Amino acid sequence: MRYLITGHTGFKGSWLAAILKAQGHDVVGISLPALDRSLYKEALLSDLFAEEHFIDIRDREKFVDAIKRTKADVALHLAAQPLVKESYRTPIETYETNVIGTLNFLDGVQNSELKAALVITSDKVYKNRNLLRGYKEEDELGGFDPYSSSKAAADIATQSWISSFESNNISIARAGNVIGGGDWAANRLVPDLVDAFSKSMPARIRYPNSIRPWQHVTDCLSGYLALSEAMINTGVVGEWNFGPMIDVDTKVSRIADFAARAWGGSASWELDSDRNLHEAGYLLLDSTKAREGLKWKDKLDFESTINWTFEFYKAVENGVNPRLLLERQVEEFLGL
Repeated sequence: MRYLITGHTGFKGSWLAAILKAQGHDVVGISLPALDRSLYKEALLSDLFAEEHFIDIRDREKFVDAIKRTKADVALHLAAQPLVKESYRTPIETYETNVIGTLNFLDGVQNSELKAALVITSDKVYKNRNLLRGYKEEDELGGFDPYSSSKAAADIATQSWISSFESNNISIARAGNVIGGGDWAANRLVPDLVDAFSKSMPARIRYPNSIRPWQHVTDCLSGYLALSEAMINTGVVGEWNFGPMIDVDTKVSRIADFAARAWGGSASWELDSDRNLHEAGYLLLDSTKAREGLKWKDKLDFESTINWTFEFYKAVENGVNPRLLLERQVEEFLGL
């Protein structure tokens, strides 16, 4: 089949393209140009794509036209402004990208022959009540910061679009905190840990007791693909959570401890006592619907997720080609 990835030069998009190519599919991409430090550039991934279109998704006319011209069977809308801290710095651009960009994607889907289209939102679309039971698909949406609220707005707009235009080829996927090799985004836990460890400095952790649904990027993406396949084969649609089994011990401090052990040497972390922006204390997803309805499950447990992630970064630090690491881990994951 032919898959379209929006945001294909990003972290998730790069891993998704590698998985799809390993499975023998054609892949096309629409995105802004890649950042200088990105998995897409460092692993030289442009050859994975049959077509690439470098377009700002806020440009509706160009974006809609590009979606139609790709002649894809399945589209996954990953393109977004994905960072909480950046959303405070550029709130208007964040809303434009995450809300208007999503509406432009939906317009493009409506004017195409796509069999299945996934809008990727976030675990942060839920109105946070610090619940330890895990948020379910029917729970109330909301958002404190510009990023969270923009993704919640995009989610609500997608649900409205589906209802208003009776779109039977669109679903929403909500994932947790995805980690894996090759993510270099600023102000994210894993890249911050790697940066500090590589400089033999203690990493500064803002909220060590925060709980998140940590998941390896391959597990998350396998959920998206399971959903898109089910949409084509059985006609299912709707909103779907994709996260690891609920574990209230998945604190930021536990990630940092495991990461330091995986990195070895003098790797360590310390509390960042500076004043920081608001973050939810507890954020977990209940993925029962996907586990039962799609027969999807994550293949990597917590420890394997950390080990795979930091083995990748440490190997890159030691001069191993990131393309080889990416392909090796994708092949291993698909064989599990």
